[in-house]
Amino acid sequence: MTRTQVGTVAAIWRHPVKSMLGEQLAQVEITERGAIGDRAWALRETATRRIASAKKFSALFGFRAKYDDPGIAGPGASITIRMPDGSVIHAADPDASERISAALGRKVTLERAETAVRERAGIDPKTVFGDVPVEQAIPGLSADNLPDEFALAQGSFFDTAVMHVLATGTLRHLSKLTGAKSIFDPRRFRPTLLVETGSGDDRFVEDAWEGGELLVGASVKITAMIPALRCVMTTHPQDDLPRDLDVLRTAARFHRVNVGVFAEVAARGVVRVGDPVILVK
Repeated sequence: MTRTQVGTVAAIWRHPVKSMLGEQLAQVEITERGAIGDRAWALRETATRRIASAKKFSALFGFRAKYDDPGIAGPGASITIRMPDGSVIHAADPDASERISAALGRKVTLERAETAVRERAGIDPKTVFGDVPVEQAIPGLSADNLPDEFALAQGSFFDTAVMHVLATGTLRHLSKLTGAKSIFDPRRFRPTLLVETGSGDDRFVEDAWEGGELLVGASVKITAMIPALRCVMTTHPQDDLPRDLDVLRTAARFHRVNVGVFAEVAARGVVRVGDPVILVK
């Protein structure tokens, strides 16, 4: 096996409430359940009992959640949610669900993840991949036979895995493929870790990571990396980023709708911006 430094940690993100915008951090503790406090909360649709996702409700990107103390993100930690109108509430407020429901235009309840439960989130099969045909993203399925819900990771509100890693070289490569017409900002892809991989921008960098492990900082080990299947969420407007369907179209045309990798955590620790990222393969 060989050890190769493939980059350094350029940015760290955490999303306290599933499908809302989150917070950028200088450091974070990572365990086998992902970054502490990541996707600890979610909204449940009252009518369907499914977990609400921005795959179906793009308006969720009008909300932003953050921990009041970034260093305290365990159970009971205080979370502030900025509403679309700029007002703020706390997750613990007795009327939090009602105020979010009013702003979202749909009855929901704000809930914490339960470790013994496997939740399901709702989607709209006709729009989940924007205008990319479902069969191009998932061979063998179409909008007519794609289920309108999907299972989340056991005991969490994560879609597929507790860790998502993205390389800057891949984003630059995607930008080149569109002639720099689209903004491939990492925020569109909601990674846990963004890895600065240097000047290379002629490939999908993470392809070379599959089958190996990433050692990050002093002790974190990231393993079981698989291609990250993207969806319409990458095209939604957020903050200063406009709606852009070409983001997903480009990923579909050149890389089977995959950008970055989903992964598991084999060894825990604290990750900081600037930490080296070593590929062992």
